[in-house]
Amino acid sequence: MSVRLELPGDDDPRRQAIRAWLAAHPSPSGRELAEGGWVVPHWPRPYGHDADPVFQLIVDDELAKAGVRRPENPIGIGWAAPTILLAGTPEQRERYLLPALAGEEVWCQLFSEPDAGSDLASLRTRAVEDGDGWVVSGRKIWTSGAQHAQFGILLARTDPDAPRHQGITYFICPMDSPGITVRPIVDMTGLALFNEVTLDEVHLGPELVVGRPGDGWRLAKLTLANERVSLSSGGVLWGRGPTVGDLVDQVRASGGVAGPARDRLVRAWAEGQVLEQLRLRLLAARMAGQAPGPEASVQKLAADRHGQAVLRLAKDLEGPAGTVAEGDPVWQHGFLFSPALTIGGGTAEVQRNVIGERVLGLPRDPGV
Repeated sequence: MSVRLELPGDDDPRRQAIRAWLAAHPSPSGRELAEGGWVVPHWPRPYGHDADPVFQLIVDDELAKAGVRRPENPIGIGWAAPTILLAGTPEQRERYLLPALAGEEVWCQLFSEPDAGSDLASLRTRAVEDGDGWVVSGRKIWTSGAQHAQFGILLARTDPDAPRHQGITYFICPMDSPGITVRPIVDMTGLALFNEVTLDEVHLGPELVVGRPGDGWRLAKLTLANERVSLSSGGVLWGRGPTVGDLVDQVRASGGVAGPARDRLVRAWAEGQVLEQLRLRLLAARMAGQAPGPEASVQKLAADRHGQAVLRLAKDLEGPAGTVAEGDPVWQHGFLFSPALTIGGGTAEVQRNVIGERVLGLPRDPGV
């Protein structure tokens, strides 16, 4: 059965309020959007509007119709700011939240390490109390945007004798601190999306601790759990980028395709329709105040494989142009990036374990 979501019509007072604000701010800056509460409308005032899921979707819809884009600061807005809002001091909220929401200060995430990726609790970065704050030493890896960030959210072990899920502290780390070295990692797209970050006796004052010392694991789980309802485009690059519908439109405009390539395109389009129904089911559950069901655990695994299939097909349909610079850069970049889809944000192997153990109720994998 198809799932459809009907939003309130043009006469809804919430739509009218947003349109009135947009009429007064026809080309709003990131700061204006943040101060207006439109970046995170589900947040409490003064940062948002305490918006329920329906109101959030109305905001997204009106901003899209007006051609207004929210600031780009995914780690700052999606992960760092919600944690500071819930666990930070009043001074931390005053200092960091609006600049992050406005996109004026970019954030990165200093969690993963060479020996602590999926098993984050085994991190080795140490923070030693020195009487005037903390001295941090260690090495972080796969840090997106570290070379551009002003701040990072940092996990470090402050009590080496505590059990591994304890004794971890959550810090705000200014990225211009003495002792920080950022080394870009150039991937096969030719871009440096990720970085290695070395911390060599970096001094962090006590005002940079979020929550209590030793409470970092709980806050890290809070950070990674922060989600919001959005009108995702369904792009094949983790919700961004082109969609299978875009590929179908290009093929149709070029005169169509026959044979095995046609079969692959039909299969990819059908997969896209299934994933769209899963997305709408998740969204409908949120709008009804329900927790996401098993489809939430399935969607990432299915979407990542779908993205790889779509991008591989686009490259094959381009023919020889798909391997040279004269090809379509959108599809070329996506194809080169696509191996990361089943690695980043939780590997496909880890996700299968989550589905098997938490959704299907199968016995847990033996511990090592």
